[in-house]
Amino acid sequence: MSVTRLSLAEILHEHVTLEVESIDRMYLNIYIPNLQRESGASWFLKQQRKYPVASSAAMAPISRAFVEAIETYAKTHQVPLLTFEKGKRKDDIVAPYIRQAAGQEGIVLIGKAQEKTSTFRTTKGHGPRSTDRYPRLVRTTATTAMVNQYYFYGIDTNFGPFFFKFS
Repeated sequence: MSVTRLSLAEILHEHVTLEVESIDRMYLNIYIPNLQRESGASWFLKQQRKYPVASSAAMAPISRAFVEAIETYAKTHQVPLLTFEKGKRKDDIVAPYIRQAAGQEGIVLIGKAQEKTSTFRTTKGHGPRSTDRYPRLVRTTATTAMVNQYYFYGIDTNFGPFFFKFS
């Protein structure tokens, strides 16, 4: 009697099939590292935006202008702007819009959802050599807020459906 020795790869080859037709998701996070730190955000507000004091309140006009630009884009290009309801799957809501836009290219839907994210807060700090108090930006894991996230769903003829998200 002879015993045939098979490797694990040979056994798996005979009994297991794996086919991959496409990927489901690919994430690409793009951000400006310096603006993720208190010192970088403070520098940006004081030097670039010319605010006398770095405060989270100074970010509000920037955010409002950005939201207004999104709404103007949606109106100008006749792109639906939906508010996602809590607990509903975004993919289920978006799927009919993607199907309807088959063969087209570009942004087909903009969705808005409130989600918790870390954020900057303004506190009263003091310098290392002084007891004078002044406003300063802080960002810790405890400083979170419910903010609007904007999802731009689109179709690219080469890549297929995609979305990108702005916070």
